[in-house]
Parts: sequence; structure tokens; C-alpha cells
Amino acid sequence: MPDSQRPLRSQEWFGRKDKLGFLHRSWMRAEGFPGTVFEGKPVIGICNSWSELTTCNAHLRGVAEAVKRGVWSAGGFPLEFPTMSLGEPYMRPSTMMFRNLMAMDVEESIRANPLDGVVLLCGCDKTTPAQLMGAASADLPAIMVTGGPMLKGIWRNQEVGSGTDVWRYWDELRAGRISEEEWCEIECSMSRSAGHCMVMGTASTMTSLAEALGMTLTGCANIPAVDSRRYEIAQRSGERIVEMVGEDLKPSKILTREALENAVRVDMAIGGSTNAIIHLKALAGRLGIAFPLDRFDEISRETPVVANIRPSGKHLMEDMYYAGGVPVVMNDLLDRLHGGAMTVTGKTIAENVAGAQCHNREVLLPRGKPLQPSGGTVILYGNLCPQGAVLKTSAAAENLLQHSGKAVVFEDHEDLMARIDSPDLDVDATSVLVLKNGGPVGAPGMPEYGNMSIPAKLLKEGVEDMVRISDARMSGTSYGTVVLHISPESAVGGPLALVRTGDAIRLDTAGRRLDLLVSDEELEKRRAAWRAREPHYDRGYGKLFLDAVLQADEGCDFSFLRKTSRPEKKLPLAF
Repeated sequence: MPDSQRPLRSQEWFGRKDKLGFLHRSWMRAEGFPGTVFEGKPVIGICNSWSELTTCNAHLRGVAEAVKRGVWSAGGFPLEFPTMSLGEPYMRPSTMMFRNLMAMDVEESIRANPLDGVVLLCGCDKTTPAQLMGAASADLPAIMVTGGPMLKGIWRNQEVGSGTDVWRYWDELRAGRISEEEWCEIECSMSRSAGHCMVMGTASTMTSLAEALGMTLTGCANIPAVDSRRYEIAQRSGERIVEMVGEDLKPSKILTREALENAVRVDMAIGGSTNAIIHLKALAGRLGIAFPLDRFDEISRETPVVANIRPSGKHLMEDMYYAGGVPVVMNDLLDRLHGGAMTVTGKTIAENVAGAQCHNREVLLPRGKPLQPSGGTVILYGNLCPQGAVLKTSAAAENLLQHSGKAVVFEDHEDLMARIDSPDLDVDATSVLVLKNGGPVGAPGMPEYGNMSIPAKLLKEGVEDMVRISDARMSGTSYGTVVLHISPESAVGGPLALVRTGDAIRLDTAGRRLDLLVSDEELEKRRAAWRAREPHYDRGYGKLFLDAVLQADEGCDFSFLRKTSRPEKKLPLAF
């Protein structure tokens, strides 16, 4: 229960003895709640991103009920509320376009309502960072309950991982190595339960990092969505948030620089999605913490990849949970983590993961025998990406990490789709595929266009990977030697806009470089001739997005949502 010396925020609404208090209590009674449940008890909001349009989160209604049981049992008063939900497979042009909108929805819903604490229910890729960003900005006691991965897909006794095996079997179909009937069978075999992607895609990465940040109960992230333990930990989270209100344990006390560094290290160790870098950068901006891209690379260089999970490895998220999950990874890395970082449990990271045991060292490898000796994602610079770019080395072909080749340029996604499988495309295995106008402004919304398909004629020749570069993102479920997030993007005049087919490009992963081998004089001529395209939007949220979005190296948040030093003013009550 809350500290009796500190008044509850909700009592500014329900505890008043005037007309406003009368109105607030009366409306709550209209829902059938007696005054005994909301007068003097902590009011806990359950921020639910449930939606039938967000398949990964479609089971969160049941999770919310489990949270409510916990809140009631601990003496709190739970009130569930919806926010915008971001369904990765369906939303156009990209869920990334709407992450900031959802974060604003979460922040303002928390701030505007009579809440003392909040439980965040998430799962699909952008719902997790959006809720973390919103909760960080609102800064009321908050705990996250993730939805969990779906069960393994099984096709003809083979394990099938969402996303990762889609790209693999799609190439097999295009190359003529599987039939349309087999393709249909795989479609029916892949997604067989509630939950998010069961590979180390963006959803699994971000829910794992929510735990690494200290924002979930220990062991929460990797429990399969349909496992009864998912509902048990949801109930315990409901109990815990009531205690957190009493302790005044807010995100600002948990989401520190040390917590961010812990999350980056875990991200590198699990071979996490490249998208994590954008989301962690955005979260750092909400917290007012300067966290340069170079720090990601420094941590990457000294962190082995130990999670043998697709697309970097061979197993699936269900296996990671049975092996011990995030607590084992953090316990194995504890000497390199900030063990004293506070968490929602009221204990430190070191206390939470002490004694975590691995039950399968083929899934969570020992540090001495890692999947890769250094982290899964590296940061590149060079004349093509002066503000940075990313490459997921754990999912790339080793022989392509040092590579030079001639550019084959696609001006935008439509151009790519129109020409990539043309038998007349002038391309070979040494070529570098280049996609422009895939960034936050250019696409718009920075969709997952970056993992360009291998041209069909090369697939038929047995080519399995090529160097591909763009200012777009890539699904965390994807694999390949793919350079992403080139910043500044081509649509705002970044150097990528100047690349032409036939130009030589050099990727030097060891040296952390990506360079266009064209003279400065020629680039200046091209720059003088370059013209920006017409903006995609001239009204509404689209215009707000284009006007305010930051570049990838700053997390693609809106400039006006970053934390400032100005104290927040207390707003008057309605009526």
C-alpha cells in the first residue's frame, strides 16, 4: 500500500470535497464501483495495446484480466484503457510512421487521467518502444508486461520461424526449388498460436530489452504467449505495481544511463534486431540522456553473441525460454553489466538474476564458445553515412563483410519492385544493391525495405547473399549482409542521394567504414544538380511527421518530444 505520508495522485480527482470531487466520484459510480474501491486506494491504469488488427497483441485482453486480479489482491483499483495499437504486418506505410503517435497517446493518456501507476501491455514490434517512451515521458510508476512469443511453427517436421523462414522459403519459391503447394503449406504451418514472432526479430528483441532495462519482472520477456506462466507473471505484475506506487518507484529511477548500457549489451549478446538501436536512441532522448551511436559500437566490440536464435542462429524463442531466457544471458554477462541498476522489482539487476541457471547450452551458448566473438550489430561511418549506419553482422555472410562492388541503384521501393527480378537487370553476385528514399522522410516512415530480395536470376545461379545498402530499416526477422539506417537519408540530401549505378562502393566492416569511391569534385557536381522530391503529405499527422521527425541516428522521434530542462506545469482539473 502507498506511503500514508504521501498523498495519492488519484485523490486530486476522487478525494476532493467540492463539486469536482462529487462529479468524479459520481461518474465512477456509474460504472458500478462503490466509493470504497477508489477513495484512498491507488488507481492503477492498465495501458492495453490489444487490437484484432495487431495479431501479436490479440490475446492481451486475457493478460489484462490477470493483471487486474493482481491489482485487486494487492489493494489497488485497476482501470483498463486502450491506446493506439501498431500491427506490424498490416499498417501502411509502416508502423514506424506511427510509433511516435502511439507514444504520445500513451504519455497523454497516463498524464491526463486519475492514475497513480500504470501497467503497460505490449508485444508487437513498435508497441513496446512506444509504451516505454510514453511512460518515460509521463514518469508515473510503471511496469511492463510483454505478450510473449508464439509457439514454434512446424512444417513437415521442420521448425519454421516467422519472418526469417518466410524470406528463406520465398527465395526458394522464386528460384523454383519449392512448389506453390508447398509454399501454401508453410503459410498454414507458421503462425499457430497467439503471440509475437518467435524468432529474434524486433518484437522478441524489444521485449527482451524491456526486461534488461529493468521494466519487467524477472523472467517475463520470453515466456510463450499461451503458457499459463504468462498469466501468472501478469498477476504478479499487477500486485507489484501497487507496491511501486507506495515506493514512488518511477521510470526516471530505473531508466538511467546504466540501464541503457545494460540493454545495449544484452541486445548485442542476443543478436538483436537492428531496430533496437533506433528505439533505444529515441528512449534516451526522452530521458534527456546523451547516448551516441559510438557507444553502441564500443559495447558491441566487447560483447559476444551467445543466443543461438534465428535469424543469427538456428533455434527459436520458445527454446530460449526453456533454456533460461534473458536472466541467464544477464547472469552470464553480469561482470560486464551495471549490476547495481534498479529495476521494477525494487531490487537490482544483480539481485534479480543471481543464480539463474542455463538448461540448454546449445541455445544459450557459453561466453567461451559464442556464436560470434563480438556483438551482433556494428556502427559504420564513411562518406556515404557521415552520421552513421548499422549492419547486423551476426546475420550476415562473413565473406561479404569486407567487400567492394559496383552499385545497382533503385531510386525508391517502387523502382526496386519493378526491376529486381527483370532478366535484363545488369547485376552479378559482386554488385552492391542500393535503395534510395527509404528513410523517415523519403519513404515515408522508414519502412522495412532494406532487406532487398536477391535478384531472381542470381537466386537461380545459387547466390544466397549480397551486400545491400539503404536508408531504410530491415525486419528483425531478416538476415543478410544489409547496411541500414544510412544517415542522413537520401530524401534530405544525404550522400546516398548522389549514388549512381556503376559507382564503386566499399564496405569495410572491420574498419567500420562504408564509402562511395567517387571523387569529391564529382560528388559536388551531383550535389549541385540534386533536387528534393515533393513531400508525401501537406496536412494531418503525415505533415507533422515530416516536419518534426529526427534522422535515424537520433532515433526518429519527434524533436519536440525530447526531454527538456523546463519543469512540467501542473494542469487544472476539468470543469
